[in-house]
Amino acid sequence: MGYKLRSDLIKWDDHIYDGEDLGATYNKDFTLFKVWAPSREDIKLIIYESHNDSQGKIYPMIRGNDGVWELRLDGDYGNKYYNYIVSLDGIDIETPDPYTKGATANGKRGMIVDFSSINPDGWKNHRIPRELDLNQTIIYEMHVRDFSMNRFSGMKSKGKYLAFTEKDTRGANGIYTGLDHLLELGVTHLHLMPVFDFASVDETKPEEYNWGYDPYLYNVPEGSYSTDPFDGRVRIREFKEMIRALHENDIRVIMDVVYNHTFSQYKNPFQILEPEYYYRRNEHGEYTNGSGCGNEIASEKSMMRKFILDSVKFWAKEYKIDGFRFDLMALHDIDTMKQIERELKKINPNVLIYGEPWTGGNSSLPYDMQFRKGKQRGTQIAVFNDDFRNAIKGDNNGNARGFVNGHWGLEYEIKKGIIGSIKYNEELIGFSDEPCETINYVSCHDNLTLFDKFE
Repeated sequence: MGYKLRSDLIKWDDHIYDGEDLGATYNKDFTLFKVWAPSREDIKLIIYESHNDSQGKIYPMIRGNDGVWELRLDGDYGNKYYNYIVSLDGIDIETPDPYTKGATANGKRGMIVDFSSINPDGWKNHRIPRELDLNQTIIYEMHVRDFSMNRFSGMKSKGKYLAFTEKDTRGANGIYTGLDHLLELGVTHLHLMPVFDFASVDETKPEEYNWGYDPYLYNVPEGSYSTDPFDGRVRIREFKEMIRALHENDIRVIMDVVYNHTFSQYKNPFQILEPEYYYRRNEHGEYTNGSGCGNEIASEKSMMRKFILDSVKFWAKEYKIDGFRFDLMALHDIDTMKQIERELKKINPNVLIYGEPWTGGNSSLPYDMQFRKGKQRGTQIAVFNDDFRNAIKGDNNGNARGFVNGHWGLEYEIKKGIIGSIKYNEELIGFSDEPCETINYVSCHDNLTLFDKFE
């Protein structure tokens, strides 16, 4: 007998919710909880007074329309903690809300966030960088921990968000470090490698390190970069202090977002709350692996698409994020990416959107639906120009040379990159309609750098 999909048991398209209030919507007098889980027969809410409480108070939720369970609790629940409890094969399983905006260490519990009580002084009206021609963008990729961890960095908050707020820091021989170094470089945008909550480090162990491409709670800042991962307020405040400091120094902030897969397809809020919906599967019911990480998110499904849209809009509004770099963007369907562009442009007309126009393996998303190089034509979405990268330095993983280390015959590809891969004339024709649709680069965090190719 073959694997029986839940889609054989429930018609998900009959339970689509288009409201803007999934998650915990906080008001001083009440909090409204809503979670989409149409196939579940029972869901409860559990409230914890503080992050270190071992026991919580349980409330039954009410099943409403469109597969949404909801509950309104009167009173002030600001900055308290919550989870959902679902029954699976007779066993109660506790899970955070995928829409939660705050969390305790390692995402163990979600948080009912009262942002007004957490925001740093001056946050609401802090100076936002001036408008910039997207064609003049200079992006610098940075890992939060790497930015300041060197013992000669001269920074106090090593490995933390707060390191980005430190001025006048110097290293050996008086060299500029930290924020002063970024200003010296003249970059317009700082691309932060994943800063949402990811599952590949224990936030309580400062020595643990990972790039962060292992999502758990997409709408929560990563706790290992805060000075206190247990108290959910701290990571939010310090993350905003970092953004404010960068903005006030005319540096825009780009989030590296990984909506194409999750760290685990089993112990994940999506799967616990609504099994089999959020991931792509083949005709045998097996997870497909276009990400190379064991699973791939089904962006083409209505409620997954909604989650991605809701998430990027949240970061753009609440945290004033200036741009989004999409990991393995070809795993997202074209319609989803175009909707992302439209919605973000309404919030910030100058938002920068770009990503990797490839997958990490074979995907079950049809090729003509994948947002690959060339599919960005006519949009305000840019793609990494790997043609230009390879022409300059050679291949990514081997000894093949590029233009700068002695290979001949690559002038045509270099010229195409210089003109922004547009149709310049009948001879120079690229994959873009406008130069702002391509990101010219030589090295990023993956594979061999330019320095490596000269070794």
